[in-house]
Amino acid sequence: MSQSSKLALIKEMLDSAESNVRSAKQVLSELLGGADKRDYSKAAQEIDTSQEEYGEDNIVEGVFNGEGMVDKGRKDYPVPANYASKSKLIPGDVLKLTVKPNGTFLYKQIGPTERKHIIGTLTYEDGQYKVIADSKAYKVLLASITYYKAEIGDRITLIVPEIEDSEWGAIENVLPAEEDPDIEIE
Repeated sequence: MSQSSKLALIKEMLDSAESNVRSAKQVLSELLGGADKRDYSKAAQEIDTSQEEYGEDNIVEGVFNGEGMVDKGRKDYPVPANYASKSKLIPGDVLKLTVKPNGTFLYKQIGPTERKHIIGTLTYEDGQYKVIADSKAYKVLLASITYYKAEIGDRITLIVPEIEDSEWGAIENVLPAEEDPDIEIE
């Protein structure tokens, strides 16, 4: 094995170890009660709406929780992953769901939560893609991974809630790979 191959292998092993340590810290924090998971049904109860009816359409408003929408009555509604990914939805965003008479669901983001951008590294753990950033592992939707053609180890710009702690983030973009001048490409 050449010296550059060994250096690349060592770098990969260190990145993996760092990812595992961050994940272990996050799990430990959750077990010790440090990570407070937000109840999105409570946030949905704060939405000022009156279950409006528009003709034959039924309108429901709720809060995105990372995978779906939760309404005031704690009912879950599935949000298509491609819509959530394309719209860069993050937990805390307020959505309006229009249920058509034929059963079609139409979602619209009506109240984005405050956002911040962070940069992290894409990993895959426990059957879930995650971005490790700021000593935390954020889950991301598979639809975003496939859309951006992201690969494990890529540097990712991630959108997360500004104020609330969240398990989920939305991929903003995949950053171009930085070349390491110490590693020769063969």
